[in-house]
Amino acid sequence: MLYEYFNWLSIDYSAFNVFRYLTFRAICAVLTSLSICVAIGPYMIRKLSHYQIGQTVRQDGPPTHFEKIGTPTMGGVLILISIFLSTIFWADLGNRFVWVSLFACMSFGLIGWVDDYRKLVDKNPRGIGAANKLISQCVAGSICALFLYYTAVDPIETALIFPVFKDIVIPLGFGYVLLTVFLLVGFSNAVNLTDGLDGLAILPTVLVSGALGVFAYLTGHAEFSVYLSIPSIPGAGEVLIFCSAIVGAGLGFLWFNTYPAQVFMGDIGSLALGAALGVVAVIVRQEIVLLIMGGIFVIETASVILQVLSFKLIGRRIFRMAPLHHHFELKGWPEPRVCVRFWIISLMLVLIGLATLKVR
Repeated sequence: MLYEYFNWLSIDYSAFNVFRYLTFRAICAVLTSLSICVAIGPYMIRKLSHYQIGQTVRQDGPPTHFEKIGTPTMGGVLILISIFLSTIFWADLGNRFVWVSLFACMSFGLIGWVDDYRKLVDKNPRGIGAANKLISQCVAGSICALFLYYTAVDPIETALIFPVFKDIVIPLGFGYVLLTVFLLVGFSNAVNLTDGLDGLAILPTVLVSGALGVFAYLTGHAEFSVYLSIPSIPGAGEVLIFCSAIVGAGLGFLWFNTYPAQVFMGDIGSLALGAALGVVAVIVRQEIVLLIMGGIFVIETASVILQVLSFKLIGRRIFRMAPLHHHFELKGWPEPRVCVRFWIISLMLVLIGLATLKVR
């Protein structure tokens, strides 16, 4: 919206040409979403508290979590508003990748909102139910996947790319749709599982989103993509604005979510952010790199799967409690220590993912 307006002004006033640059608009998107989040955060927290939309806690969880009971949740709506407005303001709205990214984020957020509402307002502990949630996620993911598949203009847009090995490119055909749905649904739930401590999920999301924004910029740039031997996908660079909006919104939310948290994002935030990371990775053809950079989310999910399998097969638990962050809490680690150490690991994994740009 603002992009088109400033683009029009640049015809007569050359100073507005700066808004043509993706990097400048990315900075504007970060600052806009961050400002929106910080500005309306206190109002949103007061409203959530007024309507008594508070956090519930597992009875078998770490004892320190009982003090979190009643903390306002569903704060993910704050993140979604910031991402949506910032993207609409600064992105080229004629770009198909921008709209599919927004759709993935908002549709999964809607699923999370319904689930949160059922649990917290209707007092239904099952929410919408695991099966209904999974089906809804698959439907939303399929819409995104089919849109990207049928609007692809180059076979590289639906091929599997391997980091490091620049000559290994596997055409997926319709398997691309299945991979996309799996990644969106899987990563959506992975972020949801990780969101169990104050600030634990949001900062890794910010780091991964920022790194994916770098991939988006380079993938959409004809010269850089050739130089780095990564897929060249015209228009993908505009996804940098969406990623930047996530970075700003995430940092703004962390302002209120850092220990001790004033608000939690709930499913509305975690499901939306996971899907957003998934769809961007698909657009820039870096699904495998996403699994590296988002390793914290992958490990947290794997810990739950291993815990369930171990208990069902041999009747014993591998961890004191799953997801993994609860295991370390029960070992005596204070919550801030768990979060900061997971953040450090996340930063290292993101740097490894970025390193694959040159190691090819």
